Amino acid sequence: MADALSSPEVSLFLSLIELRRFDDAALGLLRTLLVSKDVESAVQVRSSLERFLRFETLRVLREIVDESVVRVLSVLEFLVRAFAVIGDFESCLALRYEALVFRENKSGVHQWLQVGHTEWENFAKDALDNGFYPIATKACENALLYLRRSDTSGLENFTGDIQSIVSLKEVAIASTGACSVQAKAVKYLKRKEMERSKQQASTLREIHPVASVLFRDGIKKCNARKFSECQTLRSDARNSHTKISGSV
Repeated sequence: MADALSSPEVSLFLSLIELRRFDDAALGLLRTLLVSKDVESAVQVRSSLERFLRFETLRVLREIVDESVVRVLSVLEFLVRAFAVIGDFESCLALRYEALVFRENKSGVHQWLQVGHTEWENFAKDALDNGFYPIATKACENALLYLRRSDTSGLENFTGDIQSIVSLKEVAIASTGACSVQAKAVKYLKRKEMERSKQQASTLREIHPVASVLFRDGIKKCNARKFSECQTLRSDARNSHTKISGSV
């Protein structure tokens, strides 16, 4: 990571983040850092910056807890954009959700912060497209809650919106279930593969002694045959010697 972050431009960006300079200049510098003719170098820089930003984000979120609403939302927006530039969509969506929930929690005091059903629905679509199905489901629930809570007498005016959100929620729930089934299937296949490997290892252990015995038996038979042949040759030699001695 140190090598990937050692260039002057990268060091400057790191300094801006550490100084909490969350502005367009920092984002512009980040974009230039990710433009490189060397693909391998660009990948390393991107990965290192992603880890750095994730680490700093945790610190930043703790630091801004007691700051003004405007400051918190401004920082969250910067971090969302920064992660989008890097291509870390998981962190990007997580921080977008954090910002929406923060606004919702503060909307009791600041009415202008209230998150409308359209915002929740758009976020749900993005979460669904990127495979974050439980978050998409929750966003749909928040969108429906907003509609029911805001104007119960005029819900018929939002029939189309409600149907769209409900359909989106059903897709998110079904996708969550499908992922769960796939995860279970993968787990089952891994377990079966492990069982098969153990069974094969056990079979090999059983076969090995048998093969060893057969090999040793073969050696014994070969040695016995050679010994028999040797004995026969010796016997023939003695008989031949006896005949020669007699004739002399």
